[in-house]
Amino acid sequence: MKKDVPHILLVNPWIHDFAAYDFWARPLGLLYLAAFLRREGLAVGYVDCLDRFHPRAPAADPGARYGRGPYRKTPIAKPPGLRHIPRTYSRYGIDPAWLAEDLARQPAPDLVLVTSMMTYWYPGVRETIAHLKAHFADVPVVLGGIYATLCRDHARRHSGADAVFAGQGEGLLPQILSEYIGCGKMRATDPADLDAYPFPALDLQRRIAFAPLLTTRGCPFSCAYCASGVLEPVMRRRGTASVMAEIRYWHDRCGVRDFVFYDDALLVDAPHHAIPLFEAIAGSGLRLRFHTPNAVHVREISRDVARLMHRIGFRTLRLGVETADFGPDRRLDGKLGREDFRRAVAHLQDAGFASGQVGAYLLAGLPGQRWQEVARSIEAVRASGITPVIAHYTPIPHTALWPEACRCSRYDLAADPVFTNNAISPCRPGGFSWRELSRLKRLAHA
Repeated sequence: MKKDVPHILLVNPWIHDFAAYDFWARPLGLLYLAAFLRREGLAVGYVDCLDRFHPRAPAADPGARYGRGPYRKTPIAKPPGLRHIPRTYSRYGIDPAWLAEDLARQPAPDLVLVTSMMTYWYPGVRETIAHLKAHFADVPVVLGGIYATLCRDHARRHSGADAVFAGQGEGLLPQILSEYIGCGKMRATDPADLDAYPFPALDLQRRIAFAPLLTTRGCPFSCAYCASGVLEPVMRRRGTASVMAEIRYWHDRCGVRDFVFYDDALLVDAPHHAIPLFEAIAGSGLRLRFHTPNAVHVREISRDVARLMHRIGFRTLRLGVETADFGPDRRLDGKLGREDFRRAVAHLQDAGFASGQVGAYLLAGLPGQRWQEVARSIEAVRASGITPVIAHYTPIPHTALWPEACRCSRYDLAADPVFTNNAISPCRPGGFSWRELSRLKRLAHA
């Protein structure tokens, strides 16, 4: 008998990798889709294979801060082609038996929506979908997200999903619902008007350890290593009132104190976006903490911006430096120069930020990059008085650096996204090296 209200199940899949840690990671796109579905009056279920707060999981790590923490992990077989890597490969997330129990508690869905993140995590997506298909044999499973967008053809061949959709989920949702459950027209939402979007359905999580915030979408820069322009082709911004309403909503209803900016361009055009927002937070009287695991643009850090960020409670600040080579041959991006970096660090230190609160992302493992280049960048950042944070390079399809990465890698990157895993140093001439990784870590933590 057909249900009066269609039931949609949304699933965040497992991660298969050599290393993974919950640095404020939540499937925000999926939770936005849940909010849109609810607004249409549809029934929504949610299963998170990465749930650190699952009732059958051990107690969360007491040493974790601000909502971060380690995922549960189970060693599994390495994928073909990676068996020579001298590292342990694991499934990160809940036990498969727990997933089976969680699925058994769900009402029979009419449609399952699965998201995806890093392209080389697709083995975890595939395993998750296999479990879903085994449990709900006749229910269509639709895959979206980053892997589905950047590697659509591969996802169609290898994910096991009934359909793969590339692009921004909220724009695709009407088509998906119409095609798979015969749902009528959804309420019209102007994709350019982010203030008209419902707040993401964070309440579907067992515990809201922090609230992710997305105040802008897209980025005006076109860095050679970044796929932001592919995933979000148009730069869009929310208004201050909308963001403040969301902050108050999660703080007042759920007691959230930690807010994590997911923006790729939070500080761009700061006088018309970040500064009014930070001033509104300062005037609210709320005692909150803010974090930016996505790097902020160094050039945009003025004295006023630095003081406002310190005043309203920024605790974790990451700068997008990528390399301390500020010479005329800098080829990765055009976001900053030596003086921009020096000035921003001085403003942050004058505002009261401690060295441990401010980190500079430095890319390692780029095509043609030598170990000594990374070492020089680490030393330059340390000399400035802030913390170097090594970000190992992941080759990403459709980026400007992708063709060069494919040429220099010892792996066939285009054939299988699993070879783009930054944990195997895919573009290092000699492949993965514990010795080199350890040297960089020692330098960064000295």
